[in-house]
Formats: sequence, structure tokens, C-alpha cells
Amino acid sequence: MSPRTAAFFDLDKTIIARSSTLAFSKPFFEGGLLTRRAVLRSAYANFLFGLNGADHDQLERMRTYLTAMVAGWDVEIVRESVRRTLRDVIDPIVYAEAVDLIEHHRRAGRDVVIVSASGSEVVEPVGELLGVSDVIATRLVEHAGRYTGEVAFYAYGPHKATAMKRLAEERGYDLDACFAYSDSETDVPMLETVGHPFCVNPDKTLRRIAAERDWPVLAFARPVALRSRLGLHSPTGRAAWTLGAVAAAGGVALLARRRSRRASPSLLQRVLPHT
Repeated sequence: MSPRTAAFFDLDKTIIARSSTLAFSKPFFEGGLLTRRAVLRSAYANFLFGLNGADHDQLERMRTYLTAMVAGWDVEIVRESVRRTLRDVIDPIVYAEAVDLIEHHRRAGRDVVIVSASGSEVVEPVGELLGVSDVIATRLVEHAGRYTGEVAFYAYGPHKATAMKRLAEERGYDLDACFAYSDSETDVPMLETVGHPFCVNPDKTLRRIAAERDWPVLAFARPVALRSRLGLHSPTGRAAWTLGAVAAAGGVALLARRRSRRASPSLLQRVLPHT
């Protein structure tokens, strides 16, 4: 009997082409949750992450800023803002290559798990759009219907790897036979946890690490409207959003290279095992 396996996917710049957290700046401004200055700051941060990626210190500063900003926000207002705008915000920026990979792993009989430093209330509905029910994500503390600004679980860096190992123990995954995909140097612990790590649009540091360790590198460059791609309609189930941390991001549509060969989405059947 073959061991049970899974494919673990980072979200920002791996499945979608932007930061899922910062993508909701405009809806929250329109809902009265953000000031114009905060929207501009979020847009600038999103631009920097897309252009250069972000290191640990930058992400920590942004996490501190975001969690402080949401302290006192009404949870229901946040959830309603996301319900009204999730499709418009997320649907057009999903990478077609990521959708193909998710479908490939499903056909191979693997579980698919999204592992993201973004808040669980955005990661879960994105997962539902993709048909993925298993997520590991940041969770914020709520009290009396409002966010306290405290973090219950920070799905970042080594915490991602710890959560993956815990899930593997619960479900009997053979991690040596599992797959993982991410764009960021901060997700090296996540990639090290599995036997088949893949770097997607990697930032500068992760690209260097990939070359040193001979990890395959993939270039995702085709955002596609998910609803039309999969024939899906409006999202159902829980659709809300919390701010935990901004996942590290590499550049959109970077040309990805390996030391000895190039791996592209058109070569997936040669990269992944035949099933």
C-alpha cells in the first residue's frame, strides 16, 4: 500500500500573483476600516514586495504594523467586506500554472494543503475557490466581536514547517514523498520539510539556495480568472479575512533558472512523477 502524501502550497506569489493581505486595502477603505494614508502605505508595500521581495526584518515590521492597525476592527464588518469583494479581488490573479499543478496532484491522489502567513479568513475562501479544504494560516485573537491585535498562531517561517509536521503525524503523510511550493527565502523550513521541494518565482536568496541544493525552479507568469478557468461561481462557506502577516513575495513573472537546467510549467510532466 502506497504511503499517504500531500502537496503543500504557499499562497502569495505562488498560487496568486499578489499579496492576498494587501489586496484587500481598497475594499477595507471603502468599508470605512482604513484611512486613505493606510491604503497608500499598503499599496506601496505591495509594490515593494512585488519588485524586490522581502526579507525577515521587513516582514516583521509589516506584521507589527498590520496587527496594530486591525486592533479594534469589527470582525463582522471585515467578513462582510470580503464577502462582497473576494471574487473581484482574488479571482483574476490566480496563476494558471498553480491551478494545473493542484489538479495534477489531485489526480495523483495527493491531498492539497495551502500554507500561508496570510489570515485564515482569506486563505480558507481562496482554498474553497480552488477546491482545497485544508489550510494552515495565521489566526488573530478575537474578543467581543473585535480583533485584539494579538496573534493566536503565526503561520510564518519555521512555524509553517511545525504545522506541516503536525498535520503529517495526524494523517500519516510520508513527508519524504510529499511536495512543497513557495517563492520566498522565509519558506526554506517549509521546503526542507518535504522530499520534493519546488521554488516558484523565487526571490534572490531562495534562487541562490535552490542552485546550491539543486531544487527545481518553476516560473509562473499567467494569472487567469479562476472562475472561468475552473467553471466556478461565487464562493460559498466562510469568507472573511484577518490580518496576520504579509507572506514574503518574489517578483511577478521572474525567469526562473536552475544551475544545470530550466524547469517551466510546460515541462511539469517531466518534473513531476508519472501517476
